[in-house]
Amino acid sequence: MAVSVKKIVPWRKEVENRPGYLASGVASVAAAGTEFQVVMAYRYPGEENKAAIELYPVTAKRSVAAAQKAGLTASSSPALTVEGDNGPGLGHAICQAIADAGINMDFVVGQVVGKKDSAIFGFDTEEDATKSAALIRKAAAGKKG
Repeated sequence: MAVSVKKIVPWRKEVENRPGYLASGVASVAAAGTEFQVVMAYRYPGEENKAAIELYPVTAKRSVAAAQKAGLTASSSPALTVEGDNGPGLGHAICQAIADAGINMDFVVGQVVGKKDSAIFGFDTEEDATKSAALIRKAAAGKKG
């Protein structure tokens, strides 16, 4: 299966878990002309009032300035974005390859739309992200459509 794997830097902000915080958290960055590929927002398990917003990409000067003004910062968690053709067992093959290498993922968010997949994987270290990128490419190459 053909996939692309790229290192990314999501921007994040911790917020109170209240109505409207996602909209207000992304408003200035969106107004700066950013076309988001990823917007994640989630409540912290066991902490009812605490949540986080994560955005990608935030790279253009106007976007970075708007993100900083809104209180977002570049995430310190190394991350990869994986996009490409989907097929039966692809997600499992990728996760199994990472697990077999003894690498722990901080997070994964994925979805399939039509026949295309898209996922973001987060790791503890740059080394884990770099190793995982190679493992993901190999696992995807081993899956036949």
